[in-house]
Amino acid sequence: MVPALAVAGALRALGAEVTFIGGERAESELVPAAGYELRKISVEGMSRTNPLRAARALGRAALAVVRARALLRELAPDAVMGGGGYVAGPVGLAAVTLRVPLVLSEADSHLGLTNRLLAHAARRVCLTFPMPGREGVGGHRYLVTGRPSPPPQEDREGARARLGLTEGEVCVLVFGGSLGARSINQAAVGAFTDTAVRVLHVSGRRDYPELAARSLPDGYDLREYLDGEDFADALAAADLVVARAGGSVFEIAAHGTPAILVPYPHASAGHQTANARWMADAGAAIVIPDGELNAPRLAQEVAALLADQERLAAMARASKGLARPNAAREIAHELLEAAT
Repeated sequence: MVPALAVAGALRALGAEVTFIGGERAESELVPAAGYELRKISVEGMSRTNPLRAARALGRAALAVVRARALLRELAPDAVMGGGGYVAGPVGLAAVTLRVPLVLSEADSHLGLTNRLLAHAARRVCLTFPMPGREGVGGHRYLVTGRPSPPPQEDREGARARLGLTEGEVCVLVFGGSLGARSINQAAVGAFTDTAVRVLHVSGRRDYPELAARSLPDGYDLREYLDGEDFADALAAADLVVARAGGSVFEIAAHGTPAILVPYPHASAGHQTANARWMADAGAAIVIPDGELNAPRLAQEVAALLADQERLAAMARASKGLARPNAAREIAHELLEAAT
């Protein structure tokens, strides 16, 4: 949802009206909270291990195409953007059958199933990373734009003040995702039991009750969740980030924050490992494999980086150099061009 909301914001800034079609997951809260109308369809992910669940998902997808066609006839959009994922499949197919211009956005380092199936019918496929044989210029279908992300928080001092950080206080931001990352959560609470730095740990809802019941040291700020503005403040205020390597790496780069990345080992097509390697190769991050992460290793890596301010500054510059701040605006322009 983060890339889709970023593109929606760019479209709205350009005077376009935006309506979302989605399901019952994160979009059911995030879209209305951002001030957009959400129309719903009923879909579920395709199981690759359970034939009965896969058949049920196909049946619901077929019904969702019918529902999506009815919604598109009612809304009469000038263009449709598919952001990948199983929700976008029925809507994208409905757009193709109704001859509504379709633009796709791929947030990962490989085309997901939905985008692979729809790419041949799209006016443009906007890529986060170059993909051999796909990226192009001019009239080619594929265009590398980078991954859309919200505008970064530029007021570092203001962000630090809002988070209660004092002048000169070092801050380490730890997060995993909306549910959290268990391996990172467990390593962090063990690594920072005796440290002089301020730790802002966003644990996610799954592990929060267990972690909150522990005796945490002063300066250890445990949060279950941060909304978009508070998360941007945290990235701007932090001196170092410890995180997974999903889509948030692009928000980390937008804020120019050095990172220790622990890729989720079971991510589809290994895209988190590819994301982490992208940052590490540029000198913006160091990577710890999930199987090698523990409290002593994390404490050692954090201490070594914080003790080397010259290296930390170089990592921050490298991180900022990876940012693609105009990605959302580029995709918005592609949609407007397709619409006209």
